[in-house]
Amino acid sequence: MMFKDIPLEEGLLIMEEGIGKAKKIMQGCTETKFTFAEYQKYYECVYFMSFYHNCNEKSKQLYNQFKRSLEESIETMVVPSLMCQDGDAYLLRQLVLMWSNYKSMASWLYRFFHYLDRYFIPREGKGLLSLNELTVRCFQDLVFKKFYCKFQAAALSLINQKRKGLQIDCDLLKNVVYTFVELDEYGQTKYYEDFEQAIPADTFALYSQLTSEWLLHDSAPDYIQKIVRNQLVEQPANKLFEKKEAENSVISQEMLSKIAAMTIEGGSSVSANMHRRNTLLGLKRIMVQIAQKCYKKSKVDWMLFRNSNSCFSF
Repeated sequence: MMFKDIPLEEGLLIMEEGIGKAKKIMQGCTETKFTFAEYQKYYECVYFMSFYHNCNEKSKQLYNQFKRSLEESIETMVVPSLMCQDGDAYLLRQLVLMWSNYKSMASWLYRFFHYLDRYFIPREGKGLLSLNELTVRCFQDLVFKKFYCKFQAAALSLINQKRKGLQIDCDLLKNVVYTFVELDEYGQTKYYEDFEQAIPADTFALYSQLTSEWLLHDSAPDYIQKIVRNQLVEQPANKLFEKKEAENSVISQEMLSKIAAMTIEGGSSVSANMHRRNTLLGLKRIMVQIAQKCYKKSKVDWMLFRNSNSCFSF
């Protein structure tokens, strides 16, 4: 390797050339690749600029150039693509696509500017973010702070559509969750944790509404059968979002409490068939019978379901 002193202006122009090509990934050219010669050219440019005299000032300028390239890509390509009004699924697809392209572009830039991470940033200190941290922080600050509420609402909307029996893109939902998790790696705001906490509240609100409607129109056995069926719908979601097993029990207990209160007050047809003192116990037995029918093909699934729901314990 021949060592040479690269003037600041010349070096920034060389790096701008590499940045311009990397930005094509954000424009949809995901097959954009750099040859080894190109990679070597840009890496050595950063290395030489950070190695010779006055290197500290040059390194600062390179660091700012790296940051500016991320911000410009987000402001000119990511944000406009999310200003859409084409529905929840479309918004989330754009999020997943833009995040994927952004990471691909940033991974190339990281390779070119990597020498800053090795020497300049540790030496400089003063709270400078690493290149990876800076990459995530820029996306958090310029995208998630502005659109996160829309992302969360769209994701919850898809979950509720699935609960109602509608077909949704489950892979899309998983990729959205993975995006939240990746963005939680750096930064003070924990988007996945916030989303995970929003799910039980949204679930409770939905089922509170549904149970009120069911209690008005359904018999106790039909009501409980709907509880079991919705439990079956909730189980895959629990695995996807890593919710606590106890949350299923909370939903069932809330439903059972409502119908138990009605039967005790004498407002349900079940009261004629059960002693008032044993209403809840009787309801549990009915629920067990219905659940066993739903799981009649698999005793293992029935055991797992029963053990994960405290309302089946007598």
